[in-house]
Amino acid sequence: MIGDRYSLDREIGRGGMGAVWLGRDELLGRPVAIKRVGVMPGGSSPDLMRAEREARIAASLNHPNIVGIYDLAHDADQQYLVMEYVEGSTLAELVRERGPLPAREAARLLSQAASALAAAHASQIVHRDVKPSNILVRSDGEVKLSDFGIARMTADPSLTQTGLVTGSPAYLAPEVASGTQASPASDVWSLGATLFHALSGAPPYDVGDNVLGTLYQIVNDPPPRLPNPGEMAPVLLATMAHDPQRRWAMEDVARVLELLAHSDSTTAVLPAPDATALHRAMPEGGTRALRSAPEPAPEPAHQPAPAPPEASAPAQPVAPPVAAPPGRPTRRRRPVLPLLVAALVVLLLGVIGVLILTDDPQDDAPPPGVATASDPPSTAPSSEPTSATSSPPTAPSEDEIRTFVLGYLQTASKDPEAGFAMLTPKYQAESPDYDSFWGSVSNPRVQAFSADPETLVATYTYTYNQQGVGKKTEQVRLQLVQDDTGALLIDGAS
Repeated sequence: MIGDRYSLDREIGRGGMGAVWLGRDELLGRPVAIKRVGVMPGGSSPDLMRAEREARIAASLNHPNIVGIYDLAHDADQQYLVMEYVEGSTLAELVRERGPLPAREAARLLSQAASALAAAHASQIVHRDVKPSNILVRSDGEVKLSDFGIARMTADPSLTQTGLVTGSPAYLAPEVASGTQASPASDVWSLGATLFHALSGAPPYDVGDNVLGTLYQIVNDPPPRLPNPGEMAPVLLATMAHDPQRRWAMEDVARVLELLAHSDSTTAVLPAPDATALHRAMPEGGTRALRSAPEPAPEPAHQPAPAPPEASAPAQPVAPPVAAPPGRPTRRRRPVLPLLVAALVVLLLGVIGVLILTDDPQDDAPPPGVATASDPPSTAPSSEPTSATSSPPTAPSEDEIRTFVLGYLQTASKDPEAGFAMLTPKYQAESPDYDSFWGSVSNPRVQAFSADPETLVATYTYTYNQQGVGKKTEQVRLQLVQDDTGALLIDGAS
């Protein structure tokens, strides 16, 4: 018995942060999960401060997709977290048993985890260890996010020791792998890496025994990409972006995943040409939004995400104009400074010790036959179509158009440079005031949407906040086109 109240049945989990037992609350007569807080690696006594912090942080969050904390029980010099018992399996176990998940199922599960993390971020709490083994899936499909053991409140002093990196290496954001403090944006990367794992059946990085080599790879190499991400491509691009400023907010990730999970399309995967086009949108050292012209371009300074639209209000200078003034030159692209890779390398090599706190070592073990970012380039299947074998682009469905439009709105409002790249060259020339408009817009929200896949016309009503003006509501009609790979671009707006 623990604290004269909780009996232990059997151990149901173990990791670097402690062992978890199935127990019973004898007072209330209900099953509970009990985590015995162990000794931190390199320590000599139980980490009581961490146990109290996890209990306090998790108990402050009241969300249906977060494992509830019932009690912090004391027994001799040991502490136990008494938690809600979730009968089911972890996402890591689910993928090991079934292999890669269908896109719609992955979106349904991860949208719930994203909703939980959005609630945590709203409370100024960063999880810092988002990964498949910390996402519990019940038999009815409900998801519970667990293990706030290394979470921290942004207003609290960090308990992480200098020179130590906390988290699971395969899911660490580049800035965290280089020694920078975790933030909500790093949770977004970790969720994207978890989505990558769910869709591919393997973590984005094969850690093995070479932890430092993996950290170097995360910091310096372009993010790994799936050969055919289909309709999940915008989410992967917008979460696993090297620059934290270019990632979506967690609430936007949750909303888009929820939309994809309840898509009415008959298939959960887009045709390969769309995925290929998104692949080619990624520069070395990072990721960027799809460009409408083939010339190489630097990575934008802010956030990306492939998805489209434009807004143009009648008789108001709110949206990009449809017609360009005579003789007005095409807008020039702004040069962007390259990433300071050398500085990141110095930070990485200056790390004195690396403390990797994992609850499930099998998270990082890819199943046979699944390629990861560490595989030799020669073994990865090529997603580039050849002129001899490429087929005409497949017309997108209404749901695919809607996903593109939602992603575009988020991109344009947070990174006008990346949003401008979603226009055709013709419409770029007709939009000299693009930056001045989208640079003043924030929080776009679509209220109604319809699309005609045959004519590639999307019509939607949306609200947004404009600096110096306030909240506005507009109806926009977009004319879309497909390039020779099938990727969507915006060719006009009214």
